[in-house]
Amino acid sequence: MMNNKQKNILLLLGFVVLLFTCYQLAINKTIAEKQKFKELSKQVLLFKKAPKQLSLLKQKEAHYDSILTKYQLDGSSIQNNLLKVINSFSDANNLKVVNFLEPHTITQNDLTIKTYEFVVEGYYNDINQLIYQLEQKTKFGEIINLHFEKKKNFRTDRYYLQARVFVRSFG
Repeated sequence: MMNNKQKNILLLLGFVVLLFTCYQLAINKTIAEKQKFKELSKQVLLFKKAPKQLSLLKQKEAHYDSILTKYQLDGSSIQNNLLKVINSFSDANNLKVVNFLEPHTITQNDLTIKTYEFVVEGYYNDINQLIYQLEQKTKFGEIINLHFEKKKNFRTDRYYLQARVFVRSFG
C-alpha cells in the first residue's frame, strides 16, 4: 500500500504531466493561431490601404513625369539628353556644335560629380541664349566655366566666335 506522502507525490507528478500535455495539445496551438490571426489582420489592413496608396503613387508618378518633361529629361542618360538639347537649340539658332567630349567623372565621399565639356560656334547672342537655356530651363547641372574665343579662318579670311562650356552635374 501507498502512504499519503507517496500518493501526494504521485498526484503532483500526474498533475504536472497533465499540465504539460494540455499545453502541448491545446494552449500551444492556441497561441500559434493567435499570432497567425494578428499577422493576417495586419495584412488585411494593408490590403484595405492598398487602393489609396496606389492612387498616391500614380499621382507621384504623374508629378515626376511632368518634372522630367518640363526639364527635358527622359529615360536616357544625362549626357544624351544634354547633347539632344544642345543640338536642337543649335539647329534652331544657327549654332554649330564643334566638340562634345566624354564627361570627366570624380567620386568624392560617395558623391559622383560629372563634368561635361562642349564647344559651340556661332554668334555671341545665340551662344548666350544657349547658356541661358541650359542654366534656367533645364536641370542638367550648373555652368562652371564659359570661355569665349575669337578665331580666324585663314582660308576665308573671316573671324568667328567659339565658346567652350563646362557643365557640372551631381549624381
